[in-house]
Amino acid sequence: MCGRFYADAGLEREIRELVRSLEGERNASAQESTRSGSLGKGAESEGEKWDVLPSQEAPVLCRKSHRFLTEPMAWGFPALGGGGLLINARAESVLEKKTFRESVLYRRCVIPARGFYEWNSQKEKSWFFREDGQALCLAGFYDLQGDRERFVILTTAANASVAPVHSRMPLILEKSQVSDWILDDKAAEAFLQLGPGQLRRQSEYQQLSLW
Repeated sequence: MCGRFYADAGLEREIRELVRSLEGERNASAQESTRSGSLGKGAESEGEKWDVLPSQEAPVLCRKSHRFLTEPMAWGFPALGGGGLLINARAESVLEKKTFRESVLYRRCVIPARGFYEWNSQKEKSWFFREDGQALCLAGFYDLQGDRERFVILTTAANASVAPVHSRMPLILEKSQVSDWILDDKAAEAFLQLGPGQLRRQSEYQQLSLW
């Protein structure tokens, strides 16, 4: 699963650079006003990085009005019957779920993060991030729920980086895959079968990562 991810001061800059690259230099100036100013709003600060928890807002990269942009959205769809929030969806079966199917088919997005956390069976925390330090592009989808837009993060079977800690992990895209994930409805199902690349791991209970 993915129940918490984190951002840092450099993430907003990377988001803007990604939007510019997706739109192309010709339209770059128009994209500088993307609504990513909510980065960290309502989050738990810890030095120069902060956590984003379910129900909180985070910048989400999507395509609207024929352009890429980032907008602040809340994390989690309200569950039927008022039973909390649906924050994750299994990539392997998401198209079978009536609650999610239309959003996955037509409202896909990317949630930028510096890294994410998982806890093992002893409740010990590990955090995962790219070896090169670049932002993670978490695959997700969004919808208008009530009076605000909300997003859900897709998860998949854990790879060798995450498996020692948890059986599930976010579905992570390379930056080169972001445009096709958001735009290509016909390719959506194939993206749901992707296996994320290896990540670096650090833990509270060990000095060095294993992968």
